[in-house]
Amino acid sequence: MADIPAEKPREAGAFARFWDSDFGWKFRHSPVALISFGVVVLLVFSAVFAPLIAPYDPFDPASLNLMNGFTAPMEPNAFTGDSFWLGTDDQGRDVFSTILYGMRISLFVGFAAVFLAMVLGVALGLIAGYRGGWTETIIMRVADVQLTFPAILVAMLIFGIAKGFTPVEYRDQMAIWVLIIAIGLSDWVQFARVVRGATLVEKNKDYVQAARLIGRSQFSIMLRHILPNVLSPVLVIATISLALAIIAEATLSFLGVGAPPTQPSLGTLIRIGQGFLFSGEWWILFFPAATLLALALSVNLLGDWLRDALNPRLK
Repeated sequence: MADIPAEKPREAGAFARFWDSDFGWKFRHSPVALISFGVVVLLVFSAVFAPLIAPYDPFDPASLNLMNGFTAPMEPNAFTGDSFWLGTDDQGRDVFSTILYGMRISLFVGFAAVFLAMVLGVALGLIAGYRGGWTETIIMRVADVQLTFPAILVAMLIFGIAKGFTPVEYRDQMAIWVLIIAIGLSDWVQFARVVRGATLVEKNKDYVQAARLIGRSQFSIMLRHILPNVLSPVLVIATISLALAIIAEATLSFLGVGAPPTQPSLGTLIRIGQGFLFSGEWWILFFPAATLLALALSVNLLGDWLRDALNPRLK
């Protein structure tokens, strides 16, 4: 009887390899990581699919009814009889819907600003660490000078300068992009300092010396050899910086120099609700502030856990 060839074992998928890895084991055995990751996924999912989840479009004037203004949460309106989960604001907009749409702006600004800061900081850090000399001196001295000022003040300065060069008729349309540039340019320093330090270590290793001997260009060595080996701390910094960028956006919008009223973020909603706090309409401020707190705290906790999980000294 002929021997039946044994079946080859199936290769595990990417998710199975992650789940069985040391990193996956730490993740599923960490309550902080699981809860914070769940909250982040829930909030991001709610923001991305806000048009499908929100019961109302809060920025459609045709759907607004001023008679629904200042309706308390889960209580019928005295004039229309309508009730809303989280109440309404002074214009009759559903607070739950405004939070979902406002969170879209906050997350978009946060992700885009961190991406800009990461690209700029990683590029300058690689150049400074690999080239050295006057190039490194100039880049790092600029970084040191910027670190002497609070990031929020740097962002306000950049926002004011950029907005001044924007034509008046386009300021509201370009406000979000100006806000992204302002926060991104105020947050690149951390990426540059970490990448520069890692590059100083990596550029003296044997694989970099071998790449030089076979005639690789400096750009190719930095991009294909050094960059993949310095990304671990960059991902940790990016996660933590996301929470800081969201808070910075909310702070600027609360001060009235961020997102315009036509595209309100969580910070804008908090600024609007703050004006009605002492008149008894507490829900207009409380629910956007609680959402911002949950989002920033969960992202920050996830970043702290990621930093500890990827730290080889703690293994």
